[in-house]
This record gives sequence, structure tokens and C-alpha cells, in this order.
Amino acid sequence: MKFVIQRTTKASVVVDGKTVGAINGGFVVLVGIGADDTREIADKMIKKMLALRIFDDENGKTNLALSDVGGELLIISQFTLYADCKHGNRPSFVKAGAPDHAEALYDYITGECAKQFPVQTGIFGAEMTVSLVNDGPFTIILDSNQLFTKENKNGSE
Repeated sequence: MKFVIQRTTKASVVVDGKTVGAINGGFVVLVGIGADDTREIADKMIKKMLALRIFDDENGKTNLALSDVGGELLIISQFTLYADCKHGNRPSFVKAGAPDHAEALYDYITGECAKQFPVQTGIFGAEMTVSLVNDGPFTIILDSNQLFTKENKNGSE
């Protein structure tokens, strides 16, 4: 599972000319679901993301989390995060989760996040136009294969 997290002052997503999601500040999160990803992995990724302290405190130090600044989430599905460009010039997406599997996990992620923060979303599988003001710029990439070893990927950290 991969999350690309961008700290933003405002963001929106448009589908077929209509704004389907917008936030005033917080994180834009591009979510890629792999074939082997599970709810347990999603839970760990969500926990890590929501605890990131990447907002400035009164001294200009990145000590504040999303909850400290009253932030919102704009969560967008993006299977292209699993692009494999090792061979040739046309990316392969064979490591991306199948659409049914990925959509179920995407819905789970957005639902779990919505229990704690205001969440806006795109539309799974749709052609979307995402606009944002990247604050910083500040972008973090969380990859479950790098964060969690095989031994603890589905267990404790």
C-alpha cells in the first residue's frame, strides 16, 4: 500500500466538470492499493499517516499533527502509484490491486479516516482533475513495503 501525502492549504477534485470533493487545509492523500494489501495493513498506514507531525508550531518547527491544526483529508485513489517502469517505456500495473479488491480497501480507508477527521474523496476509477496548493511544498511517501517488514507487516510494528 502506498500513500502520497501532500500538506495543503486548499485542494479539490473534479469529475466530469463537477467538484466532487474539496478541503480548506490538511492533507491530499493519493492512495495506491497493491494486490496483497489487507485491512490490517491499511490500519497501520492510517495510524502512521494521521500521526505525522508535519505542520508548523508557533516556532516554525514541524511538531503539529493533523488533529492539532483542525485539518481535513482529501483522499484520492490512484492505482498508477504501482506503475512498474523497469522494462520499456510503457508502465506495467500488474502489481496494483484488482479493482474490486482496491475499491473495497479504498472505501475502508476513507471510512476509517472519516471516524476522526472530515474526509472528502474523489470517485474510485474515474478520470479526475486534482488541484491543490502544496504548502511548503511538503510531500511524504508512505510505502507499507518499506515501513513494515514481512514479519510485522500484518502484526505489530
